[in-house]
Amino acid sequence: QVQLVESGGGLVQPGESLRLSCTAPTNIVSITLFTISSMGWYRQPPGGQRELVAAITNDGTANYTEAVKGRFTISRDNAKTTIFLQMNGLKPDDTAIYYCNKHPSDIRYWGQGTQVTVSS
Repeated sequence: QVQLVESGGGLVQPGESLRLSCTAPTNIVSITLFTISSMGWYRQPPGGQRELVAAITNDGTANYTEAVKGRFTISRDNAKTTIFLQMNGLKPDDTAIYYCNKHPSDIRYWGQGTQVTVSS
């Protein structure tokens, strides 16, 4: 089993930025799995359903949900088994717990998430 650890969330004002990180352990199993897998950032707003925000293939091709296009950028560093989500121009509607997982998601790999709150 691979334990994914998200970090970088916080409380920000509208228009500000955050950079989220998601790291997998650097053992041979997780390195192999991470390197060959498409990965995604997901979010679950208060009282809402978890949804895919952005995904990146193992060769770096990225896709985004319409709500974040032009504001969020997903990237990955396979050598460090880490994916990132740069979030600019944050809006109150971006408030949610953010998770990373494989894409498509695998129930075994959900972590604790990191809280992002956008409020003035």
